[in-house]
Amino acid sequence: MRARFLMISATVFGLAGPMTAVVAPTAAFAQTPVAVAVAPQYDTSHVYVAPADVERFVQSFTATFGGQSTPQVVVNVLPVPSSTTSQLIQTPVGTVSLFGFTTPIPRPFGQERNGYLVKDMDVALKEARKAGADVIVSDFPDPIGRDAVVQWPGGVNMQLYWHTKVPSYAPFQTVPENRVYVSKDRAAAFVKSFVAFSHGKVVSDAKKAPGVEIGRADVTYERIRIESPFGKMVVLATDGHLPYPFGHDTTGYEVSNLQDTLTKARAAGVKTLVEPFTSEGRDAAVVEFPGGYVAEIHQLTKAG
Repeated sequence: MRARFLMISATVFGLAGPMTAVVAPTAAFAQTPVAVAVAPQYDTSHVYVAPADVERFVQSFTATFGGQSTPQVVVNVLPVPSSTTSQLIQTPVGTVSLFGFTTPIPRPFGQERNGYLVKDMDVALKEARKAGADVIVSDFPDPIGRDAVVQWPGGVNMQLYWHTKVPSYAPFQTVPENRVYVSKDRAAAFVKSFVAFSHGKVVSDAKKAPGVEIGRADVTYERIRIESPFGKMVVLATDGHLPYPFGHDTTGYEVSNLQDTLTKARAAGVKTLVEPFTSEGRDAAVVEFPGGYVAEIHQLTKAG
């Protein structure tokens, strides 16, 4: 719900930038198979923290990656009673929808990893179901559009959202990477479903990727990279024997200089959980921001 919700807050309360009209859904459009993605900069990572950690998270995240936050508002962003602080943190390398709930979080909210803006909600849900997703939260209205939550094979939850008008956000300098951990048994089904829905493509499939990438230097695992109009994704198909914090990292942020970024992060109170390591074209580390948000940060060193 995050991405959608934060954008709702920003737009409803006059925090977002210029708006451009979206073509209203029509019967003809809904009957035509089309790509439903808008652009990668409308993919936001959903981050839930305790209200007491909200400001520390915002300060540390922007100190690490640059960018800024929209003003904070307090709203109900769900189809059931609830209350949360809400803001959108926009950086050159990725966007976060940040929530600090002051009420219990109704299931399954809080379990969705990110939010994707779609051109038409009816078409998106039809295409998601056709591709093998379950709609676990039926679409519901908000002041500027509609929201829904879907679950892909392998138990991967994502939010879809639709605006009557699309916020105008600048493209990322580097597109963040959705990091999806799934079982070996369901990896193929997940990839097939998501590629079909996203109109994406598999750009690499390493059947024996180095286990150091998942904290286990003594093994190999399957790593599948996908690119689509929604952005980048890496699918990590494992046996589930993951040492902490691997599996908690839902987003990977690409930076030009990993060491410089980590220096900024540490100065801002960010913990380094996994020290930098090198593997197949990238240097990477795993960090934890105030409030408990775990993220991967990487620098490309060569074509991987």
